Amino acid sequence: MRLIKLLLFCLIITISQASNDGFKGAIDLDYNKDIYGKNQIEAIKSWGLDSLNSGVSLGNTMDFQTGSINPLTSGEKITGIRGMSGLGELFTILQNKYFKYVFLAVIILVPLAFLGHFIMVGQRKFNHHQKLQVFSKFNIIVHWGAAIPFVLICLTGLIMVFGAYLGGGAFVRFARDLHGIATPIFAVFGVLMACMWFKDALFRKYDIDWFKIMGGYLSTENRPIPAGKFNAGQKMWYWIAILGGAVMVISGGIMFFQLTDINTLRLTAIIHNVVGFVIIAMLITHIYMALFAIEGAIEAIINGKMGEEELSILHSIYYKELTDSGKLTSMRVLH
Repeated sequence: MRLIKLLLFCLIITISQASNDGFKGAIDLDYNKDIYGKNQIEAIKSWGLDSLNSGVSLGNTMDFQTGSINPLTSGEKITGIRGMSGLGELFTILQNKYFKYVFLAVIILVPLAFLGHFIMVGQRKFNHHQKLQVFSKFNIIVHWGAAIPFVLICLTGLIMVFGAYLGGGAFVRFARDLHGIATPIFAVFGVLMACMWFKDALFRKYDIDWFKIMGGYLSTENRPIPAGKFNAGQKMWYWIAILGGAVMVISGGIMFFQLTDINTLRLTAIIHNVVGFVIIAMLITHIYMALFAIEGAIEAIINGKMGEEELSILHSIYYKELTDSGKLTSMRVLH
């Protein structure tokens, strides 16, 4: 027992001396006790494509070395990203230099584009005197059951991305925890929503015509638009939210519980961010369409009612189907 204690003591002394003397260029692991809101690998300054330290596989490097520390390369100079073994470098470059700027561009440029649309084209207006009950209470509950945690996930995700500029600390950690809590709630309601609207969200031939005229949103003229119960844009959002949401839930779970090796975690984080770009851009689009593009459109998913004129023009094919099947009369809401 004394021998073991002596060996442990010698090992501690050796490591301490090495960290103070011989390994002055290594990462200070104590620096990153709170990884949220700080650069996770601040100590690495020399990483870059085709650099002397390119392709480091162990997530660590020393300033006085001029090559990879991967034993397979014997320390010689290497170039580019060496597949999975180079994901430490690729992840660090993307995370520290690019991801936050792409997210910033999305949350600034997409709203600006829609502001331009609102100023130049304006809001579509319809006669809402006669209304139709298009969505049931079950539809509404499931939609908001998925929508509320989905929005929270996006907002808290952005808080973590820009944590360094928001002071880090308790606020960002709270956002991280809320991010994790909202995810399984969205997963449950997301599955219900996927099943509920699967048939209505399948693309049809007439959706091509909708895309050709951009759903009529570039004009204020109220003319019939080829669309079913959901137009092509809503269908596209459905599939991005469902499939993209599934990718985010799975990749987020893998990262949260650290279910795989470090390089696969890095790849998962990259995928998580890239899919996040698309989802947040489309979420902003969906919110704009529901709140600003069409007067009173938000009412459809609050109480399930749509103006008959709006439905007949923006969802002309669905309106015709209801008329031909004799369902239209029973859907009219009595005042």
